[in-house]
Amino acid sequence: MTAVLGAHVSIAGGVWRAPERAAAIGAEAMQIFTKTPSQWREPTIDMQGARRFRAACRRHDIGAVVAHDSYLINLASPNPTLRRRSIRCFTGELRRCRRLGVRFVVTHPGNHLSEQNAGIARNARAYAACLRAVPGPMILIETTAGSGTALGSTFEELADLRRAIPAPFKRRVGFCADTCHLYAAGYDLVGDWDAVWRHWDRTIGLRHLRCFHLNDSKTPMGSRRDRHELIGEGTLGATPFRRIMQDKRFRDIIKIIETPKGDDPERTDRKMLNRLRRWG
Repeated sequence: MTAVLGAHVSIAGGVWRAPERAAAIGAEAMQIFTKTPSQWREPTIDMQGARRFRAACRRHDIGAVVAHDSYLINLASPNPTLRRRSIRCFTGELRRCRRLGVRFVVTHPGNHLSEQNAGIARNARAYAACLRAVPGPMILIETTAGSGTALGSTFEELADLRRAIPAPFKRRVGFCADTCHLYAAGYDLVGDWDAVWRHWDRTIGLRHLRCFHLNDSKTPMGSRRDRHELIGEGTLGATPFRRIMQDKRFRDIIKIIETPKGDDPERTDRKMLNRLRRWG
């Protein structure tokens, strides 16, 4: 895989329109929703739409595509009705990605709402059921900021979740590290960069890191609040992003911005990507 940098882009008007939007901001990669993330409704992408999407990716030279799952999904829920609905929804996400040729699906770990270890076990069983149902795409479990009962705010929880997934499916399970979430969860990317990544490597393994979400933070370290800010303009500042762009260990990892769009999303995203490139 070559080093690629991109942004989350809209699929308004059809998923095949996303690659053109990514190209307009100078991206080589993109992240998309394959459905409205705040609704349970499951759209169907037909073969014609999938062919148009794949062709548009080739035409606009989008080298890597990542999908993000629905905000409603909670695969760790102790409520069996919600968990079954979440499994159906996540399975649908994997099916759409397989049809589109999208290799990676970023997924938020669930909220256990009761007891952590039981939540991890439910989450792992649900991931396994979805991966068993749909071959192909790889899931990337995203680091979380640590609010409420959300799983995934510590490297230990992330490692435990992957460890609990049955062996036949582990090769399809990696991770997405969100810089804002890491900092909000208490990982000091500003003052102790090397120690954070030694901890990751020792606990999870850097080989399992497949994607970065590059977001500055509006709130201080340890706030446990997920509030994204423009690159270099929040409490993280420029230094961690310079280091990510210059660290040879991360050269080939997909990097996606999810920063505020402002009044002119295309201009703002292009500015953020150009800023990161200058630091690379």
